[in-house]
Amino acid sequence: MVDVGAKAETRRSARACGSIRMQPATLRLILEGTAKKGDVLGVARLAAIQAAKRTAELIPLAHPLALTRVGAEFEADTVRCGVTLTVTVETLGRTGVEMEALTAVSVGLLTIYDMCKAVDRGMRIESVLLLEKKGGKSGHYLHVET
Repeated sequence: MVDVGAKAETRRSARACGSIRMQPATLRLILEGTAKKGDVLGVARLAAIQAAKRTAELIPLAHPLALTRVGAEFEADTVRCGVTLTVTVETLGRTGVEMEALTAVSVGLLTIYDMCKAVDRGMRIESVLLLEKKGGKSGHYLHVET
């Protein structure tokens, strides 16, 4: 791991997102809350939060961090037949929380896949990316679509 001991503690945040595309019937099951495994978005929210908290156990060189906030928001898109997950992670520390946000999005979307795979094995996880990062020496990063 990189030595961050000499760095000052600052407020840091990161926001990441990703989406999962599926058949219209699968999206209906999710939105109506009738999936056999239960409340898909509720479970996926908890999975995303847990993943953010356990990132250092999954990513070998990530520092264990005391997170001050993890928020996971879902947006259904009935036109494109999918769900977008946006995760915001915050801490007061010596290193950023980009990996925590990206891990949370990935695990949240994988949880949706797991809970719905019996009815739709063709779901596609797409476009997991860092949207924004604030704090620390490197300053502010904001993703710009090209």
